[in-house]
Amino acid sequence: MSRYTIRRFMTLSPHSITSRHTLAEAHQTMRERGVRHLPVIDDGKVIGVVSQRDLYLLETLRGVDAARELVEEAMSSEPFVVEPDAALEEVAEAMASHRHGSALVVDNAAIVGIFTTTDALRALATLLRVSRKGVEESDTD
Repeated sequence: MSRYTIRRFMTLSPHSITSRHTLAEAHQTMRERGVRHLPVIDDGKVIGVVSQRDLYLLETLRGVDAARELVEEAMSSEPFVVEPDAALEEVAEAMASHRHGSALVVDNAAIVGIFTTTDALRALATLLRVSRKGVEESDTD
């Protein structure tokens, strides 16, 4: 089987946000873009990732005002970062082991994509189709 990389399955050019945006703005961006993870980029540098779950968790705390609290309070400051040519198998294993909801794909210090659990499920479906097709072709031999 050929070596599949994240490049093949990642979502290109993900929407991002800065740490100085509010939680409400992050929610709005996620709703408008139909995403659950936003890379956090300040001054052209990836400094974290914020997920819909992170936002909901922080907002459940007493006294938190989503219109005033900043993304920097909710974001994970140590995101899981991979290169575009990282092996799909290795990234998927790391995501499962460490319970990461996404991997930020960075090339030459610039974010070029994001690989989420949704992308992983699409990859799985693709690989199962390829595998099934291979089995069907060998059955006709």
